[in-house]
Amino acid sequence: MDVVIYHNPDCGTSRNTLAMIRNAGIEPHVVEYLKSPPTRAMLESLLARMGMGARELLREKGTPYAELGLDDPSLDDATLLDAMVAHPILVNRPIVVSPLGVALCRPSERVLDLLPSPQRAAFAKEDGEAVVDADGQRVGPAP
Repeated sequence: MDVVIYHNPDCGTSRNTLAMIRNAGIEPHVVEYLKSPPTRAMLESLLARMGMGARELLREKGTPYAELGLDDPSLDDATLLDAMVAHPILVNRPIVVSPLGVALCRPSERVLDLLPSPQRAAFAKEDGEAVVDADGQRVGPAP
């Protein structure tokens, strides 16, 4: 089964998402997108498959978003994509690609809807929040 995660190991949400993929018995293809940034064409493809515009994928926190003036609502997708290609840290994460779809997995439990295999064990996020019970069932409402 081919699952890809665009991952930042310094991001807790990304680490939790990766752990849930592995908790389903799937070893994904991990793309550390800051080391191997997606091309413009790949970003365009991911956005199209997620049904979102470039602005929805922009990350503000810990990025040059403000310095680059990306909060200007008149900027079009092409300009925003140029910024993301030039500064991959602007790409929000994690993005997961699976046979069931593509999504920005924020919150991390969104990945559960993309996994064709069930969770094999209980899972709690790094902060201790329970996401999956001992029977592999989601705890709480779907995000």
